[in-house]
Amino acid sequence: MAVAPVVAGFGIFATRIFWGSKMGTELITIMTTLGLYAAVVVSPGPNFALISRLAVSGARATAVGATVGLAFAATLYAVLSMTGLALILTQVGWLASLVQIAGGCYLIYLGVMAWLSDGAKSTVDQQAGSGSFKRGLRMGVLVNLSNPKGIVFFIGLYAVAVPPETALWAKAVILTGGFILEIVWYGFAILLLSSRPARAAYERFGRWIERGIGTLLAAFGLRLISEKLS
Repeated sequence: MAVAPVVAGFGIFATRIFWGSKMGTELITIMTTLGLYAAVVVSPGPNFALISRLAVSGARATAVGATVGLAFAATLYAVLSMTGLALILTQVGWLASLVQIAGGCYLIYLGVMAWLSDGAKSTVDQQAGSGSFKRGLRMGVLVNLSNPKGIVFFIGLYAVAVPPETALWAKAVILTGGFILEIVWYGFAILLLSSRPARAAYERFGRWIERGIGTLLAAFGLRLISEKLS
C-alpha cells in the first residue's frame, strides 16, 4: 500500500524535471509557435480566396496543387527567417517593393480572370486537365511568395516565439508542423467547398461567386500596391 504514494511522488518529480529541462523548454516553444501559426493560417486572406475559388468551381486537383504550393512557399519563407536571410531581403528596399508590386499585380490578374469567367462551365473547362495539379502548384507558390507580408510575419513570429538557442530538431518540428497545418486547413476547405451542396450553389450562382471572389483577390492586390506606392 505504501508503493502508490512513492510512484505518484516519483511521477510528479519526473514531470517537474522534464518540464524544467531543455526538452521541456523546446516543447513549449514548439507549441507556442505552432499555435500562433495556426491562428494566422485560418484567418481570411488571398490564400484562402484562391483555394475557395478553385475548390467551389470543381477544380479539386488544381486546388490541391495550390495548397501544396502555398505550404511549400510558406516553409521556404520560414527557413529564410530562421537562417536570417529573410531579414536581409526586407532591408533591400527596391527588391521588397518590386516583389510587393508584382504580387499585387498577380492577384489583380487572378481577380480579373475570375470576373471574365463564365461561371461553372467555363471555370471547370479551364481548370480541368492532366496539368491542373501543376498549374495549381504554380499558382500557390506565386501567390504566397509574391506576398512580402509573409516574410514580415515569419520574421516577427520567430523573433518572438523561437529563441536563437532553440535546438535544430525543434526548428525542424516547427517547420514540419507549419507545413502540415497549411495542408490540413486548406485540405479541409477543399473538402467542404467541393461538397455536393457547395457545388450545387456554384452551379446556380457560379458567375456571381466568381465575381465576388475575383473582387476579393483584386482588392488584396490593390492593397499591396497602394501600401507600397503611398
